[in-house]
Amino acid sequence: MAKFLAAGVADDAPHEGPASVADRAPVTVSDDLVDNLVTLFKLLSDETRLRILYILTQRQELHVRALCELLHESQPAVSHHLALLRTAGLIERRRQGKHNFYGLRTSQFSKLLDMLFATMPEGTRRIRFDDYLLAHVESSVD
Repeated sequence: MAKFLAAGVADDAPHEGPASVADRAPVTVSDDLVDNLVTLFKLLSDETRLRILYILTQRQELHVRALCELLHESQPAVSHHLALLRTAGLIERRRQGKHNFYGLRTSQFSKLLDMLFATMPEGTRRIRFDDYLLAHVESSVD
């Protein structure tokens, strides 16, 4: 099982120059990974869907009505966004009587990150975003 670490990076952190990048073997990315990432980023490009995912990272699960109140959106609008996220496998639904509760499926995010980091050579499995570094770290399964 893999873990992903995101950490702040100081502005004075060493950056690789053009020569060190040119010396590396080319990175190949599968069409499947690119398709999955494009789908993910399209879903995340909508403000309401991004807010839903963020809210669900803070709570184990929520009822549709609670999401409507938090988002200040109508039930049909929120249900539409939830359906898109559920179809993409990013959230899951639990039905209790007449009520639907939604929660985040972190395994889907882990799967996409695993696919992305698998394209990188061992020892260089890091992605830098200005002040942040996303790194792949192997962890042992207990």
